[in-house]
Amino acid sequence: MKTTLKSYLFILLASSVLVMPAQAQDVPPVAAAIFKSWESQLTTAPAYDKIETDASGNVTITNLTANLGVSDPTSGVKLTIGSIKLENVAAEANGIIDVGNATFSDTKMEVTGSDSKSFQVEMANGTAENWYVSVLPENPTPLQAFRATMSIAKKMTSSEIKISAMGQSYSSQGAEINWDGDPVTGAGKTSMNIKDIVIPEAAMALMDPTGQMKALGYNSITLNLSGDGELAVSDSSFGMSGSFLVSSKDMAGLKLSYGTSDIPLSLMTELQAAQKAGREPNFNSLMPQLMNVSISNFQFRFEDASITKKVLPLIAKMQGMSEAAMVANAGAMMQIGLMQLKSQAFTDQVVKSVNAFLADPKSFTVSLKPAAPVKVQQVMTLDPNNPAAAIDLLGVTVTAND
Repeated sequence: MKTTLKSYLFILLASSVLVMPAQAQDVPPVAAAIFKSWESQLTTAPAYDKIETDASGNVTITNLTANLGVSDPTSGVKLTIGSIKLENVAAEANGIIDVGNATFSDTKMEVTGSDSKSFQVEMANGTAENWYVSVLPENPTPLQAFRATMSIAKKMTSSEIKISAMGQSYSSQGAEINWDGDPVTGAGKTSMNIKDIVIPEAAMALMDPTGQMKALGYNSITLNLSGDGELAVSDSSFGMSGSFLVSSKDMAGLKLSYGTSDIPLSLMTELQAAQKAGREPNFNSLMPQLMNVSISNFQFRFEDASITKKVLPLIAKMQGMSEAAMVANAGAMMQIGLMQLKSQAFTDQVVKSVNAFLADPKSFTVSLKPAAPVKVQQVMTLDPNNPAAAIDLLGVTVTAND
């Protein structure tokens, strides 16, 4: 599913940036700006059959193609878009072009791995409303270069997304991304939703040849992906916070939440330079700045929707005991396993939470919530022989059914 998720996110990104000709003599300013942004992000330039501009300044590009990952002959990504239309294009202050409406038709992406296996992603239609294109100057500041890596629109939507891999087909009803913030810096709030990703029975059989999922009552799986986040940006650094949820009806949900700040913009500058030069990033020179990156929270939460009660008997059988015996002994086993942490209070908290969850599975949460944001430097200087100090500093807690 990790590869599938990446393909969804990439096709949305591609639909919002691939609006730039590679060989036209007279390039509309909006196309030129996006072309430069595209090069800074993915170090490649697309080709097209033709580009047309009408009397109102609307731009239409026909049969756009791009090959990504061409430096590796054994793998890569081929992207084609039948047509792209940009309407209500207007120049804004501070080097921003506002594309009022953008539509994308017949978008296809073929991804080939180093093992020569491939999968295809198809989207019939996509839209973007109030897409803010950043005009990247010749000698951009770190903030301008950082902004150019973002594709920002008030709203982006897609029609049904189809994925074909290993002779199987998957589909999603579509995706929607909403954003509200500062077009100049990119700071703001984002929400996204990818609806009803269906893994049909035939694909399930291929993924689970032993048939255990079917035996548990899951002939097919329908996933929903959602998330929200906020980006904060200054002249020299940025921070991110938000959450991401993957859920399946009558199965379970996994939620990841995070909060971090003081990430240096120079990190993004180095990553871009390394990508352009085809080398590994040089993190040694950035280490002093990276030591100041702060972590304010991190959380992993499992929300049960019936799967736990179905799986417990199987786990117990694998361990050669009854379900009741395994549940009864779980706390004692956790107690022994956590002794090396040298924190009796934390151990008691974990044991209590595990016992509560197994008795009545609803949710299980592991959280890092320090009293104040913790810098990477503080974590690096912790004594490895005193794990209890790390638990206290990071504010680690484990809870159940809350």
